[in-house]
Amino acid sequence: MLNIDEVIKYFPNQLYQLLKNVSLQNQAVESSLQEIRIRVNRPIILKLRQADILIDYKITQTEILQTLERLCENSIYAYKNQICNGYLTIKGGHRIGITGTAVVEDEKVINLKYITSLNFRIARQILGCCNKFLKEIINNEDNTIYNTLLVSPPGKGKTTILRDVIRRISNGVEEMNFTGKTCAVVDERGEIAAMYKGVPQNDIGIRTDVIENISKSKGIKMLIRSMAPEIIACDEIGSREDVEAISQATISGVKGIFTMHGKNINDIKQNKYINTLVENKQIEKIIFI
Repeated sequence: MLNIDEVIKYFPNQLYQLLKNVSLQNQAVESSLQEIRIRVNRPIILKLRQADILIDYKITQTEILQTLERLCENSIYAYKNQICNGYLTIKGGHRIGITGTAVVEDEKVINLKYITSLNFRIARQILGCCNKFLKEIINNEDNTIYNTLLVSPPGKGKTTILRDVIRRISNGVEEMNFTGKTCAVVDERGEIAAMYKGVPQNDIGIRTDVIENISKSKGIKMLIRSMAPEIIACDEIGSREDVEAISQATISGVKGIFTMHGKNINDIKQNKYINTLVENKQIEKIIFI
């Protein structure tokens, strides 16, 4: 179960006490909290699995900046690159989305000013959630996996399942006589391993290497050159560059497991790059979640 203190400790004292009291009064907060959203001059919203809790307290700009400073350990400049990407990852793997006025130079965000919203997205591992899919992913004949694409609409758990698949194929699956494989994860947005100061906050297995804050296409190429993985994994593929890198990896004998947004086979066909992987049989299994 979530320890609410590891998230709300970043808030100014008055807000911390307010959120702590709400948590003490409602046991569902720690068991099913998904997000804490704060917006300038708006009430606080706690998003639970079942419903939202609205707290009638209007956040000030100063309180948002104080919270951000605490998240950045009083050195916002040191976290500038992450802020420009729109999020921070804190200990525990929780991810804070950030919005404000973007400062753009040469089509690249170089700063965010007038921060207006913070969204604390609560990280929850669900160990074993991939178990019912393993028999479709693991190829027992060759003691490897099928090149697999996990497909679901946003918010339906594909990243959580991907993380658990990586953990299991990295550690090995004893009940299927599957020996652990060297895995490499391109964690472009920090959602799979949730690295904090170089340490994965999520369990991704004992044979897994991670590169983060890099595009999937560049990360795949780097990991193949440097870490000689047997299996690569990344989340939410879709661009031409992603698919070209995946294609080269599979041609060289590296297996892969990936995710994409979608609801059905038509969504795959509408992405001409991913559909090429399917038509060329470089994606061997598609699992709709």
